[in-house]
Amino acid sequence: MELLYWHWIVLGIGLVLLELIIPSFTALWFGLGAVIVGLLLLLDPSLSLTFQIVFWASISAILTLVWFKYLKPSPKHGGNISLADVEGEIGLVIAKPSGSRCGKVRFSTPLLGEDEWDFETEDGVETGDQIQVIDVQDQTLKMKKR
Repeated sequence: MELLYWHWIVLGIGLVLLELIIPSFTALWFGLGAVIVGLLLLLDPSLSLTFQIVFWASISAILTLVWFKYLKPSPKHGGNISLADVEGEIGLVIAKPSGSRCGKVRFSTPLLGEDEWDFETEDGVETGDQIQVIDVQDQTLKMKKR
């Protein structure tokens, strides 16, 4: 089977459109990788299928890693969290705190780009309990049982 340049471009556009359904930016980078392979194949039609697939996988992986490592904004790894941005939000305990270890809370809609956050509470909470944000301290949410 021989893949032509337009096959790669159509695959790339399809993956970019898939990003509308799966908002993780991963499909976007694989789609962009496929478009790049299509353009490269347009310039040099003699590229082997093996090279095309390896190059696509490599460029897609590199683009994805660059996105997650350097470009994706993450409030946990920089920037300050404002109490006004998160106060009153309700989440679900997925890991309760124990000793000096923070618990984990998951929100149904991401807070500042993150689904899961570390939290501390003075209330006794169990996995599955609903808790509410009351304060922010050093990138950790202070929560109370709802």
